Amino acid sequence: MIALLRKEVNEFLSSLIGYLVISVFLCAIGLFMWVFPIDINVLNGGYANLDALFTLAPWVFLFLCPAITMRLFAEENRAGTMELLMTRPLTEWNIVLAKFLAGWILSILALLPTLIYFWSVHQLGSPKGNLDVGGVLGSYVGLIMLAGAYIAIGLFSSSLTSNQIVSFISSVFLCFVLFIGFDSLSGFVPTGSFELIFISLGINEHYMSMSRGVIDTRDLLYFGSLIFLFLFFSKTKLSSRKW
Repeated sequence: MIALLRKEVNEFLSSLIGYLVISVFLCAIGLFMWVFPIDINVLNGGYANLDALFTLAPWVFLFLCPAITMRLFAEENRAGTMELLMTRPLTEWNIVLAKFLAGWILSILALLPTLIYFWSVHQLGSPKGNLDVGGVLGSYVGLIMLAGAYIAIGLFSSSLTSNQIVSFISSVFLCFVLFIGFDSLSGFVPTGSFELIFISLGINEHYMSMSRGVIDTRDLLYFGSLIFLFLFFSKTKLSSRKW
């Protein structure tokens, strides 16, 4: 399992596409945070915070994570190496977990350079260091959990096809629906407790809770359950090859 995990990480980092995907993510975040004259621009905001990063990142991750996962199973299916992989001394869960962890690690690696933004805002505070560090750390935890959910969804999408483009598009669609779809559809359900339950099914509600710096076990349980559910779907799809 460890060998497969290393293989997936090395293959992504040894390709030009891997660095291009990460560079686009960092450039997009950087431009909106520091260059474009918009409301969430840090320099125009007047406050030392990273709200812009944690507002933009989920939408950029909506494309970054599917770009990472689109080849994990789809390329194996296209090249016909999936059957060879299944003959190795690995269970379906070993294969799914190795590919999921590889994708999750890569998304975290893409997020690490944003710490320079944290340092920059920390230095720009008046007085220097006037920044809610605890809230920022909690927000980073929320973003990491969000990335894990997106990676699990993308992995399942990749297991359904041998075409990377189809995998990418279907993954973006599923992530979008689960991120903001329930919030949008909540306006069509009766107000009250049922509406709150409907909203709580979406990723955005739990991410927004964590982005305020509050680490609630209910939010962690939600993300953990969502990740497990889509990993189970991927494992079931692999097992169906034996039916």
